[in-house]
Amino acid sequence: MSGDLLVVRDLVKHFPVRGGVFGRAVASVRAVDGVSFSIPRGATLSLVGESGSGKTTTGRLVLRLVEPTSGEVSFDGTDVLRADRGTLRALRKRMQIIFQDPYASLNPRMTVGGMLGEILRVHRLARGAAVAARVAELLDLVGLPGAAADRYPHEFSGGQRQRVGIARALAVEPEFIIADEPVSALDVSIQAQILNLLKDLQERLGLTYLFISHDLAVVRHISTHVAVMYLGRIVETAPAADLFAAPVHPYTKALLAAAPVPDPAARRDRVVLAGDVPSPINPPSGCPFHPRCPDVRPECPRTAQRLADTGSGHFAACAVHAPERH
Repeated sequence: MSGDLLVVRDLVKHFPVRGGVFGRAVASVRAVDGVSFSIPRGATLSLVGESGSGKTTTGRLVLRLVEPTSGEVSFDGTDVLRADRGTLRALRKRMQIIFQDPYASLNPRMTVGGMLGEILRVHRLARGAAVAARVAELLDLVGLPGAAADRYPHEFSGGQRQRVGIARALAVEPEFIIADEPVSALDVSIQAQILNLLKDLQERLGLTYLFISHDLAVVRHISTHVAVMYLGRIVETAPAADLFAAPVHPYTKALLAAAPVPDPAARRDRVVLAGDVPSPINPPSGCPFHPRCPDVRPECPRTAQRLADTGSGHFAACAVHAPERH
């Protein structure tokens, strides 16, 4: 589609597990196992799932911070996975990432102004006196005073450090940003401020987001589309409003049922899943969710379901909603 800025097709990443005297590969961790999605310009796709579902690895594969086993990633028509060094360097100015831990991702030995200024000089975006002016502009953009340029990361609160991380991502004027659990380490009140900042920046700068989170309340607030991951695969994807109003896959229903609601009088059906998430080294046959699924059918252990349209752009990989049933 011409309106899609990012298109991912059949993305796979298997990490080898080595053992024995010679360190040979004896197994593989199927971290990402055939993920496909697209993001229209100016939209926000959220990847949601439990820890270990493959969300963060997917984001790093898109940027080629981790090399994939196979698959395709196209950014504005450019094949990211086959790009040479020069092309990839140019793409990195257009594609950026905000990391989960704003303290670990900032250099503790450099001031904020030093970090941002270095980016501007390396990418030849500003020189001389223009560097300090651009740094002040970036800090103002994320709601920090100009005096913050002379301070070190340890002098900021968690929310302020994440604002610095956002400013760093914006320094090269990107079109696309991956936000990897950007508010999970912050207090709830600060989370709302950072989410509102991200939404405001998206409107002002025309940004496109891939937002990675396990928190459905956060996802509801910022997403235009949602993709739910389980054991390295996307099991459901839909416009955000549709997914929260009428989830289809049993795993999505369980995630929504587990999310806290602010109204203590509100009643809803509980969905209790049996067992734990299986190991990605030896995933179940057929549908990977079948050992824990409350709606399991005889064909589920035998047949891996592909995403099927259940109506209005709502897709689910579930035998209950397989194409022949419609």
